[in-house]
Amino acid sequence: MNYNGVEIVWLKHSGFELISKDKIVCIDPYVETKDYADIILITHDHYDHFSPERIREIIKEDTIVVLPESLKGKEDPEWNVVFVSPGRIIKRDNIIITVVDAYNINKHYHKKGVCMGYIIEINGVKIYHAGDTDLIPEMKDIKCDIALLPVGGTYTMDAKDAAKAAKIIHPKIAIPMHYGSIVGTKDDAEKFKEYLKGTDIDVVIL
Repeated sequence: MNYNGVEIVWLKHSGFELISKDKIVCIDPYVETKDYADIILITHDHYDHFSPERIREIIKEDTIVVLPESLKGKEDPEWNVVFVSPGRIIKRDNIIITVVDAYNINKHYHKKGVCMGYIIEINGVKIYHAGDTDLIPEMKDIKCDIALLPVGGTYTMDAKDAAKAAKIIHPKIAIPMHYGSIVGTKDDAEKFKEYLKGTDIDVVIL
């Protein structure tokens, strides 16, 4: 889908490409993509989010690889790495990336401070990638045009909690993710859309 000059491509699971006129931001590349990225954002260390093999396939000489602090020591020494924690802001050309919290409330899979979410601003469009997270209090402070929210349950919030998160964040567009590969099905995406029926949030299933 295209929103105000930014193309959003779902790479399945939690992977996305955000493509503007001259830049490509790739988030959690887990499945194959042929595009070289200017910025690669990794949310956390699980294999279905941090794949060094995939990163090597799409990296260029000047690509910035953004990794959580918890991944120190697991990076390729040839990468241009920026290690981050919540609250960090990165600026490159017309792209501003704000690092935010992502964690589980009642599960042990993703601890606070280990998994990251990102707000990526490209050409004035703010896109929130929630990372692997439950419905957390910090979401009340998220401001964005588009929210990419996990709906698969088990390791993240399910469709019902994701819809609650969308109502709190109140983006113009909500896109479900983290389903269809390892956990969750398209039914979860459809449930998410159903839960938001009657609101002014446009749910787009990619």
